Parts: sequence; C-alpha cells; structure tokens
Amino acid sequence: MAQYFEIHTENPQKRLIHQAVEIIRRGGVIIYPTDSSYAIACHLDDKQALDRIKTIRRLDDKHDFTLVCKDLIQVSNFTKIGNDAFRLIKSLTPGAFTFILDATKEVPRRLMHKKKKTIGIRIPDNNIAQLLLDELDEPLVTATMILPGEEQAIEDPYEIRQQLERQVDLVIDAGIVEFQPTTIIACQNDQIEIVRQGVARATMLE
Repeated sequence: MAQYFEIHTENPQKRLIHQAVEIIRRGGVIIYPTDSSYAIACHLDDKQALDRIKTIRRLDDKHDFTLVCKDLIQVSNFTKIGNDAFRLIKSLTPGAFTFILDATKEVPRRLMHKKKKTIGIRIPDNNIAQLLLDELDEPLVTATMILPGEEQAIEDPYEIRQQLERQVDLVIDAGIVEFQPTTIIACQNDQIEIVRQGVARATMLE
C-alpha cells in the first residue's frame, strides 16, 4: 500500500520531502508533480524499480526515459553538452522543456537510446520537484504518469491513488496538475532542433 503525502506547492514541508527521498533511496517508486504533469519516478541506479515502472506503464525497452535534474551542473555530469546547448538550456530552464543530448558513461546503458546513445533531460519549474532533487542530489529517472491505453497523464492525485496505491510506494498530492506536454529540443552534433512543440515556447529558435 502506497504512502500518500499532501505537500504544499508554495511552501513544501521539509519533513515530507525528506521522507520521500528516503523512499526513493530504498528502491521505491514514487509519483510526484512536475511543471507539466504528474510523473512516475525512481532512483537512477535501481533496475528493479525501473522494471516496476515499465510494468505499470506497460513500456518496452524502446521507451525513452527522462533524467530530471536539479541544475545545469548535474546535467553536465550526465550529458555531453556543447556551448550552444548550454546557453540554450540555461536560458530556458527551469521550465517545461525536455532536451535530447548525448549521454555520458554516468548514464546506465538501459536508459540510453539504443542506437543514438542519447538521453532526455529536464529541469522542472516546480518547488516540490526541486526540493526532492536538492535532497536526493541525483537525477530522478522519470516518465509521464500516463496509464496504458490513455493519451494524457492523470491530473488528479486522488485518482492516481485509487488506481495505483498497490503498485507504487508513494503518491505525492500537490493538487490538480494539468497535463501540458513539454517542448522537446534535440541538441546534437552542434545542431539544435525542436522535435515537438509543447506548452513551452522556445522563441529564440523560431
């Protein structure tokens, strides 16, 4: 049975943030809010927890997971980031953007794109997510909380709890979080390209 934490979005309770991070470190699977949707996540090095996420969302090995990072320093540890990409990400984050970058050896192979050896990264504009990342001091392996057969993420944490409380270890309730797909930008081989236009506008590339 999952634990259920109601955490204030503007002034998150540090006690609950600490408890949530301990659940992640012990191999737990959590559902938490970002600036674009609720997401399901686990520790970077925990293959068993990742397999649980794949089962819950019925994902195959081709699914591209995202590393949610706290800042650009963390991003640079896990990706090969050029000067142009660095400046772009710095100007657009935190925000609802996903950046596709070449992965470094710090990224487990099971998380990389099989052929391109890339990884998606995010720096979300959400207080709860940022505090989780600050205390964990590592990226969270994350997927949008879209259930099998659905096209959009669940927006109501009460509904998430009803459907998944026996499959995950923690649900963080931050109220309704509207599903707004991120804008995806590929930054590879000195080229920058908008792959998908989402809720966030990359005006400097238009």
